[in-house]
Amino acid sequence: MARKRLTQRFPWLLPLRRRQRKLCFYLGLALDRDRYARRQQTELLPWPVFETRCPMLNERTGFDLRYQENKIFNLKLAARKLNGLLIAPGESFSFWYALRGADRETPYKEGLAERDGRLLTEYGGGLCMLSNLLFWALLHTQLEPLERHGHREKDFPEPESDAVRGTDAAVAEGWLDLKFRNDTGRTYQLELGFEGGDILCRVRADAPCANLRVFNGPVRYRREADGIWEEVPVLRQGETGPEELLYTNRCRIGYELPAGTVIEEAEE
Repeated sequence: MARKRLTQRFPWLLPLRRRQRKLCFYLGLALDRDRYARRQQTELLPWPVFETRCPMLNERTGFDLRYQENKIFNLKLAARKLNGLLIAPGESFSFWYALRGADRETPYKEGLAERDGRLLTEYGGGLCMLSNLLFWALLHTQLEPLERHGHREKDFPEPESDAVRGTDAAVAEGWLDLKFRNDTGRTYQLELGFEGGDILCRVRADAPCANLRVFNGPVRYRREADGIWEEVPVLRQGETGPEELLYTNRCRIGYELPAGTVIEEAEE
């Protein structure tokens, strides 16, 4: 059995630990010599690169729907800091650096978040939907991925979207970030919006870009001692050239899979 962390044994220490982590996190960003994207522009760049959308409500979580409404509130609050953000040549995009101060005047609400493999409610919960969307969109650019963390546990089926499996991006302020670096000669721009019950993300550029396709390899399910695990390769290919394996995503499935799903038995 894994040894419990100090904050798991003494939960009252957690707020202090969070403040310490955030302080060290932002100090690290200030000292790492990277230039982080911070300038927003209302005028949109001319060239559309990629567009995606995702429904914000997911009624299959098993939690009160008010937490879904709170998530929508949090997403709209955070999107104000990202809409129109420019990522210039030589700059890096950091999810948390871009969102800093988004809740300074209007606080986030309690939403759903995954922590230690469990789904729970916390301040600002639901922002992972935004990081998921951004990661999926930015994979279709020539920005260099620097940091991405997959969710270890999937407690309910993913909402319908055009994203392939294994392209989620877990974020936790002070612990887990989402980062890309712009090593190209182009400037990219994020455009966030809301339409009906969907959140939309568009990536634009100041010059034409090559089309990139992101797709899955064969998905496998494996039964292990602690549950059923999903393994899915995530690949990318340009208009010309070979397929590129970006990574293989692995997460534990916490819901019942459809009938007939092939589940391999782990080798002893």
